[in-house]
Amino acid sequence: MTIPRRSLLGAALAVPALLAPSVAAAARNTAAQTAATQPAMAPPAAKPAPRDLVLGTGAVTGLYLPVGAALCSLANRDGRVRCLVEATEGSVFNLNALRAGEIDLAIAQSDWVRQAFTGEGRFAAAGPFADLRTVLTLHAETLAILATPDSGIAGFADLKGRTVNAGPAGSAVRTLFETVARRFGWTDADLAGLSDLPPDRQGESLCDGRAEAVVFAAGHPNGAVMQAVTGCSGVFVPIEGAPVEALVAERSDLVKAVIPGGLYPGADEDVPSVGVAAMLVTAAAADEGVIHDLTRSILDRAEDLGGLHPALRAVGRDTLAGPVAVAPRHPGAERALTEAGLASP
Repeated sequence: MTIPRRSLLGAALAVPALLAPSVAAAARNTAAQTAATQPAMAPPAAKPAPRDLVLGTGAVTGLYLPVGAALCSLANRDGRVRCLVEATEGSVFNLNALRAGEIDLAIAQSDWVRQAFTGEGRFAAAGPFADLRTVLTLHAETLAILATPDSGIAGFADLKGRTVNAGPAGSAVRTLFETVARRFGWTDADLAGLSDLPPDRQGESLCDGRAEAVVFAAGHPNGAVMQAVTGCSGVFVPIEGAPVEALVAERSDLVKAVIPGGLYPGADEDVPSVGVAAMLVTAAAADEGVIHDLTRSILDRAEDLGGLHPALRAVGRDTLAGPVAVAPRHPGAERALTEAGLASP
C-alpha cells in the first residue's frame, strides 16, 4: 500500500548575464573544448525512494501502538522502507484489514492468527486466510494472576475452590484461564464458581475482599495489573509445572513466558506464566524484498527494543525468530532470519 506523498518543488536560480561579451565568448569556447576532450559523465543514480508499509496496531491507550512504533523506528533507520503505524481496534480488526488489503502489516495475538489462518472461531464465516504469513514473534501476553497477601495462594493448584475473578465469560482472558485450569484438573463445576467482573474492576474486587484472586491477560507493564499491585497489595501467582508443559506442547499458539521482575513494586523476580504471543504478520503477496529489508533492520537492532518500550525488554533475536508456528513464515522474513543465523536455510 502506498501512502500519497507531497511533491517537493525545487526553486530554479536565474544567473544574470553580467559578463562582458569577450569574456562570455571565451568562457563558451573553453566549455566547448572541455566537452570535446572529456568523456561524457552520466548523472548520478537516484537513490531508490523508501517503500511505504502501513502497520496496523491497536488502540491509542493500548500496548500495540507503542510496540508498533518501536518496530517501525528500527525498520526505518536504514532508509529502505518507510514503516507507518496506524491505530486500530486490535488483533481481529487487523487480521481482517490485512486480508482486505487495507494494511500491509499487522500486530495480532498468536491465538487469533491461528484461528484466522485455519478459518475457525470468529473467522469461520470468511473461511481460512490461507495467504496469512508470519514475520516475527514479539512479546508474550501472559496470564497474570494476583492474590491477596493473606490468602495462602502460592501456585495455580491453590486456586481451586477459592473465590477467583477471571473476567467475563467468553472473553479472551476467561477462555485462556479455563484452558489452563482444565489442565490442572478443574471440572465444569469448578469453573462455574468463577466470578466475572471486567478487567477495569478486577482491582477493586481484590481490594474489598470479594475475590481472593483476580486474573488478567496482558503484556507488561499493564495499568490494571499495576493498580491491583499498588492499590490492593496483590501478589503474583506463578503458573508452572507439568500441566503447563503439556498444554504448550499441544497448542502451537500458546507459549511459556515470564512476567519480568522489576516492572511492578515488590515484584523483583520473574514470575513464570503462560500466554499467547504478539506477532508481526503480513500477507503472502507482500513484496519479498520489502519484508526482507524490514525484518533484517529489526533483527540488526534487536538490542535496542527494550529501550524503546518496557514490554520489549525480554524480546531478543531468539524471541523474534519464533517458535510460534501458527502460519507459514513469509519468505522475505525467512531469508532475513537465515542471513542472521536464526533460521535453517
